[in-house]
Amino acid sequence: MNIIVCIKQVPGTNNVNVDPETGTLIRDGVTSKMNPNDLFALELGLKLIEKNGGTLKVVTMGPPSANEVIKEAIYMGADSGVIISDRKFGGADVLATSYTLCSGIKTMGDYDLILTGKQTTDGDTAQVGSELAEHLNIPHSANIHNVELIDNKLRYTSNLENRIIVADITMPCLLCADEDINTPRLPSYKRKKEFNDCKELIRTITFEDVEDKDENHYGLKGSPTNVERIFEPDKTKEKEIFDGDSDLLANKTFELLRKHRFI
Repeated sequence: MNIIVCIKQVPGTNNVNVDPETGTLIRDGVTSKMNPNDLFALELGLKLIEKNGGTLKVVTMGPPSANEVIKEAIYMGADSGVIISDRKFGGADVLATSYTLCSGIKTMGDYDLILTGKQTTDGDTAQVGSELAEHLNIPHSANIHNVELIDNKLRYTSNLENRIIVADITMPCLLCADEDINTPRLPSYKRKKEFNDCKELIRTITFEDVEDKDENHYGLKGSPTNVERIFEPDKTKEKEIFDGDSDLLANKTFELLRKHRFI
């Protein structure tokens, strides 16, 4: 089984500034980490490889500094990694991001399964995984809690809002792992000493490496989402606490919403 896990480098703090012109996060000088939900997808992939054999590659899209999360994944057990990095890819919304990931993955060779986390802490759209699968024209499912290889098919458990389903899906396919489905392992000190900076295991894909050379499909040019205005919310510790029966609480809440012109 050949598995690709999509991971992302996200800010390691909530105190991140926003570029007022582009509406994107200013990541320079901000400490970063691997997106927490991606750790669950990575652990799921590693367990599948340990049980069934095969290879596991990780892929990320971001600036050159994003190779740090690739290295972390290799220390955890991944065989190799790819970073999709080019200034032409910068400022992408979910559509352009998923298309860029699709273009990069097409250069990585055959795969049976792509795993992603539920969502990222910096975007929180929970859309990239499904859009990526649509670009690749492969079946997909989300809210995954368990996956098993049975008779050359994957049997998965998906935890929906009001029911739990168990279904089979043919490969190649994409599955979005739910949060808290497992306990991700820590990076191995032994592997860190063995692979050091992982230079031989990390490949960089740029705009020149992808098949589609239309710049209008990537970055800001390929992003149909238009942000009219973005700003940091005012930070305040003011709060109101209401106490009483349900009718009183409903009336107080209604008055508060009307006072601030939300309704």
